[in-house]
Amino acid sequence: MNITVYLGAYEGNDPTLKEAVEKLGTWIGKSGNRLVYGGSKSGLMGVLAKSVISSGGEAIGVEPAFFVERELQYEELTQLIVTGDMSERKTKMAELGDAFIALPGGTGTLEEISEIMSKISLEHLDAPCIIYNHNGFYNGLKQLLGKMIERGLSTEKRQKGICFADNLDDIFRLLM
Repeated sequence: MNITVYLGAYEGNDPTLKEAVEKLGTWIGKSGNRLVYGGSKSGLMGVLAKSVISSGGEAIGVEPAFFVERELQYEELTQLIVTGDMSERKTKMAELGDAFIALPGGTGTLEEISEIMSKISLEHLDAPCIIYNHNGFYNGLKQLLGKMIERGLSTEKRQKGICFADNLDDIFRLLM
């Protein structure tokens, strides 16, 4: 299975997050699944790719040309797909994914997983969409999605495919 992971290009200031990213990458690498991610060597993105590859797994990076020109790509990738821009990158990552995980990240991570959540809600995509709520990072998003239902702007049926996981074991169970 291709597992598309969205996460930060920075490491952040929670050392337990980096440990969780390493564990997720190790699991992907050892489980026979393949990582699809943004292709960067920086921050949590680089930590994830390194842990997948060092565990014997495959990692596909999808990187826009302007990042490659700045040499931000992880050099040891199984495959690097270079796109013209960020929109093409998002499209390619969605096309390649059989499952989608959002780890804590910045506005880019939020944008990318929001598009996946929308596609799942519209039934244009039938795949697991997992929000890793590490140390409550996505509590606000979970609350917002609940408020959408409460206010009649969404439904439980539309949000059925969007799952929140509070720990890695929850993620592993959702993917098996």
